[in-house]
Amino acid sequence: MEKNSFLINLSCSSCGKIFSSDQVQTYCVDCNTPLMVNYDLSSIIGIVDRDQLACRPRGMWRWHELLPVKDPANIVSLGEGDTPLLRLRNISQTIGVKNLFLKEEGLNPTGSFKARGLACAVSKARELGIRKVVLPSAGNAGGALAAYAARAGMDALIYMPSSSPHANIFECNITGARVELVNGLIDTAGKFANQKATHDGWFNTATFKEPYRVEGKKIMGYEIAESMGWRLPDVIIYPTGGGTGLVGMWKAFQELKTLGWLEDERMPRLVAVQADGCAPVVKAYETDADSCEPWVNAHTIAAGLCVPKSFADRLILKNIRDSRGCAVGVSDEEINDWQGLLARMEGIFACPEGAATLAGLVKLIQQGSVTNDENVVIFNTASGNKYII
Repeated sequence: MEKNSFLINLSCSSCGKIFSSDQVQTYCVDCNTPLMVNYDLSSIIGIVDRDQLACRPRGMWRWHELLPVKDPANIVSLGEGDTPLLRLRNISQTIGVKNLFLKEEGLNPTGSFKARGLACAVSKARELGIRKVVLPSAGNAGGALAAYAARAGMDALIYMPSSSPHANIFECNITGARVELVNGLIDTAGKFANQKATHDGWFNTATFKEPYRVEGKKIMGYEIAESMGWRLPDVIIYPTGGGTGLVGMWKAFQELKTLGWLEDERMPRLVAVQADGCAPVVKAYETDADSCEPWVNAHTIAAGLCVPKSFADRLILKNIRDSRGCAVGVSDEEINDWQGLLARMEGIFACPEGAATLAGLVKLIQQGSVTNDENVVIFNTASGNKYII
């Protein structure tokens, strides 16, 4: 019988302590840091042919050996994954980079990359017998959790800042989730979710407060490698709020290297892009700090970037530095400008967070940090349609 997952166990990203994957886990309370998922990669090498993966039914779950759900009956899917890697020829000529690509995550179910992480988290929660899930969200994650929880027959409770985009609030409501609007930002919503999980038995699926959202997001890294002939780009520019995708892709690249699936083992430089009005990772990177200080008076038009402090701040900073990457801040005005140019020049209506990656790239080119002949991948993490008031 084909083995669906080669999941072994979990380990603390700080102290390395091992946790069972057969029990419900959250994070390492001793270190107050995220848990990472471990697989039997040596066994996968002898069983899985990387080139045969393309022959499987399309979607994120064709990589099931490297995802944590053991019984395929527990997979909750809406067709997430396998988003296109689009070449931006017109923008390339304008900004002076020959090989510029955009990973178009707005084509996922629920219209954003959050579908990947929440599909994985809800599926594993279902396998572990969890039936009530709670989440703090500034928008797209809430919509994704609501949709996948509905499909799984779970109860979903979402705490959202009252300033969240109306479309996100509406999609949470229409898919049957209970929505509680709070005065404040995602950190305030997170406190309410923590209280609900602690006192009323709801399972908290907040970013990095459970181990499996990052596993769904890491598949973006596998898809990029496959799309580029099992080579990785020179630079990946990623909008960083909670940082799940950045951490997940770096994990994917290390797994690919161990599996021996890469034609060239050179790793990409990871660039975290944040808004100037909320840039804790940028500040920590520029001051050589190992962790972030909570950002005071956070504000930006890019709701997904309005995260005063990520729970995985140490891990994000370590991954950036291990990749020889950097962090860059952009203004709301730059986000607006490049959102419009991306739409007019390439026909892509990006979300503000996606446009921020293009604005960040332009700054890096001006600084000489990215050169003309490098292969660059930027991300559009959600459809711009979700931000129309």
